[in-house]
Amino acid sequence: MNMITFMLTLSAALSTLLAGLSFWLAQTTPDPEKLSPYECGFDPLGSARLPFSIRFFLVAILFLLFDLEIALLLPLPWATQLQSPTSTLTWTLAILSLLTLGLAYEWMQGGLEWAE
Repeated sequence: MNMITFMLTLSAALSTLLAGLSFWLAQTTPDPEKLSPYECGFDPLGSARLPFSIRFFLVAILFLLFDLEIALLLPLPWATQLQSPTSTLTWTLAILSLLTLGLAYEWMQGGLEWAE
């Protein structure tokens, strides 16, 4: 099995697994916040001069971090044509593992919870 076939199979399996988990673990009970027209966490009828919550900035920084992950993984399809594609795959899995551990840590510490 060549490396391209392996990467396509791995990507398809991981995508199917994550899509299945998202359907299985999804919260299907709507609450008043989800049913409101603005679900950003701010009252749309209140004062526009209220300070932002620090949680807003933490979520924004986490979004930028995981968005930057795409830039790190973008050259991966071309890197499989190098002399040692296994080292490329090893570094890719190391980056993904580090980001996954960081996400799990933030989740366990409550950094992704919007309400206090």
